[in-house]
Amino acid sequence: MFLSFILIALFEPLTNNFVSLWKDAPSLVVVMAFFLSWIGCWLPIAFILTKVLDWKPKQPLQPEQKIPLLVSLYLLVPLVLLLTNWLTHESFSSYGWNGNLSILYSLFSGFSLGVVTLAFVFGCQLYFGLCSLELSNLKSVPSTLFSIMLVALLVGGIEELVFRGFLLSQLEQDYSVLTAAVISSLIFALLHLVWEQQETTPQLPGLWLMGMVLVLARFTDHGSLGLAWGLHAGWVWSIASIDTLGLVNYTDKASEWITGKNQKPLAGVAGIFCMAIAIVTLYFIQKF
Repeated sequence: MFLSFILIALFEPLTNNFVSLWKDAPSLVVVMAFFLSWIGCWLPIAFILTKVLDWKPKQPLQPEQKIPLLVSLYLLVPLVLLLTNWLTHESFSSYGWNGNLSILYSLFSGFSLGVVTLAFVFGCQLYFGLCSLELSNLKSVPSTLFSIMLVALLVGGIEELVFRGFLLSQLEQDYSVLTAAVISSLIFALLHLVWEQQETTPQLPGLWLMGMVLVLARFTDHGSLGLAWGLHAGWVWSIASIDTLGLVNYTDKASEWITGKNQKPLAGVAGIFCMAIAIVTLYFIQKF
């Protein structure tokens, strides 16, 4: 008992000074520390998973290899943020992660908006003959769509918590809202290069614009992440479902810069059009 009092007396001032130092640290320092801690914690797990999944360097990641790596990376975020919050005296609610039921309503609304905007874009492409609908794989739809939805909700939730929640809120402490939005969206876009450089590079402008739209979604939802989470998850679910089930075949009637290079809408006019529809919709939601 006496020893414990001595240890507390010795280390409590050091701990308090350390926490106070982090509380007053510049936002970019806190952001860099978060990302370095996040990746540092994940690398040992990733190393073990690559051995278990029999992945070799320079080999493209297959979906069955990428998903376990992605899930393990994202599941670490709440733990790393808890430590960050302890050091900076902040909470998840300051990032827009509210515990009330309203976030579920916003989540559903955003998800519906994400699905509808992409359905409209692909509907226009079908109408003008830029692609055709492949119905031969519809037998496996129910089970496939449900599993993809779970991954989409996880990806959307964690990425919004990190980029439109923690990152945006931190940058707003030292920069204007617009500058914080631009920087956080740029980081959001560039970090997608970690997984697939060749396919992601043409999507960078679209990914940056997507980040800006999701920032707008958070402000539309009065600072809550629910609408942005749903919108993000809806887009991920729709695109992943189309790709996994092979529901769309592109024709040769239009250039890739319209439909999207490598059949990725964000790498073409189609994706930008989708973002534009979302911006207009969010504007009218704010207006009324």
